[in-house]
Amino acid sequence: MLTRSRHLLPKPHPFLPPPSPVIASLSLRTPAARFPQFRALTSSGGVRFTLAASMDAYPGAPSVRNGAAGLEFEEMDKFAEVANMLADAAGAVIRQYFRKSFDVQDKEDLSPVTIADQKAEEAMVSILLEKLPLHAVFGEESGWRCARESADYVWVLDPIDGTKSFITGKPLFGTLIALLHNGEPILGVIDQPVLRERWIGIRGKCTTLNGQEVSTRTCSKLSQAYLYTTSPHLFKGDAEEAFARVRSKVKVPLYGCDCYAYALLASGYVDLVVESGLKPYDFLSLVPVIEGAGGAITDWKGRPLRWEALPDSYAPSFNVVAAGDKNLLKQALDSLQWN
Repeated sequence: MLTRSRHLLPKPHPFLPPPSPVIASLSLRTPAARFPQFRALTSSGGVRFTLAASMDAYPGAPSVRNGAAGLEFEEMDKFAEVANMLADAAGAVIRQYFRKSFDVQDKEDLSPVTIADQKAEEAMVSILLEKLPLHAVFGEESGWRCARESADYVWVLDPIDGTKSFITGKPLFGTLIALLHNGEPILGVIDQPVLRERWIGIRGKCTTLNGQEVSTRTCSKLSQAYLYTTSPHLFKGDAEEAFARVRSKVKVPLYGCDCYAYALLASGYVDLVVESGLKPYDFLSLVPVIEGAGGAITDWKGRPLRWEALPDSYAPSFNVVAAGDKNLLKQALDSLQWN
């Protein structure tokens, strides 16, 4: 039987044009013209596509390929394997504590934290320190960890997104894992360890759920949309009024899924997610998952979601909107704007 990590490596995106004859023998089908972050390199074996990046990312990886620095898809697959290892380790810890008796503490912002949050993050950090010692880590519970002052590659971890759901026995929380390159999310995982569902997105590839490709559904009208948010009580001031405008226009407003709502959107079950006050560890992993499924995710101004993590970084709050249909996203953004 295949291991979980190997089984979940994403396949090339099925909706892109077929490869040109020069690369017909390769499994990669991502043309550089569609995705400018990919660079075509000529070699004696044909054309290879690489993701422009610093090659200090993975120990032992060559720093130059045909005169150009780049991160090849083989290295992205290695990163995906590590991401699956992280999710496996966190899930093993979380399942030990789910619906069991444990203490709940309040952090400075009054959000709850449990021993499961802390131990799950420790398990993931220990793997990253061993497997990718030149990468940095920013965890919700422990902050910045890095062998150097800075790194091009940063893993952003949220061991339990939806701790309130976790402590009340509702299996709609999730472990969020993101890999950033210079602030841009290039890999993301949403893992539900109790239901054993794992969405993984890699830039330029189709998002998968337990190894099967998924996609968002078409819904171009706000009046036909199914909307999720964690709780209407999390919106304050102008944000509360903005959300109310969107909620009044959708077909069905729904509540209480935390990060699981974005996973449902990626799989085509809901159309829109609107939230306020999210931290980088709450949403960066969602970006490759949503985009790889054909959807779009931005802040409320329509700007891309990115974050530069550094040793002294403060995790600011973001207003986030995700839609399975780009036309629906525009309508939602128009409704969210306030004077």
